[in-house]
Amino acid sequence: MLVIGLVVGGFSIPSIMGAFADGRVPRAAAIAIMVAGGLIALAVNEKPSGYAISDIPDVFVGVVGRYIN
Repeated sequence: MLVIGLVVGGFSIPSIMGAFADGRVPRAAAIAIMVAGGLIALAVNEKPSGYAISDIPDVFVGVVGRYIN
């Protein structure tokens, strides 16, 4: 959930920039940010000790490595 939330949040940044550059309201980007925030909050809530900033690369590599192998 943490990795998916980070990826969705990362993909929403270009959408926000494009919407502001075109003078549109970033509705899709706002929904993506809410989904990403919800997924990240759920992931942090599921792990009682929480995540440190230094844990995020290890979690990301672990999840990607699980599906590549």
